[in-house]
Amino acid sequence: MSAPDPSDQDLTPESASPTDTAPKDGDPVDWEAIAADADFKKLLTDKARFVIPATLFFIIYYFAFLVLVGWFPRLMEIEVFGRVNIAYLFALSQFFMAWILAFLYVAAAAGWDRQAAAVLAKFNQK
Repeated sequence: MSAPDPSDQDLTPESASPTDTAPKDGDPVDWEAIAADADFKKLLTDKARFVIPATLFFIIYYFAFLVLVGWFPRLMEIEVFGRVNIAYLFALSQFFMAWILAFLYVAAAAGWDRQAAAVLAKFNQK
């Protein structure tokens, strides 16, 4: 008895999640139609409106610390609470900034998931 041909098997797992867009029952997905859809374009625009500014803010905030420590060490050495100086507080603030950005991203992504589900539902009904 010979082993089954691996090319005959679809090894892609089915997650059964709402965003699992793998074609079922051999129905091909019309990706061109989805890409041309106004709601899909709005989804991409909405994502870009959040992701691009958030990424720029993160990069600027992150490198601002390095610039301030490198070029303005006297400013960063100013003690605020006992021996805790501005540099320590700025470094600590980066953790909070990352957590806040992550929270905002998760909240925004929930809306994008709803938009994506609406787009998929539109094309699954056809």
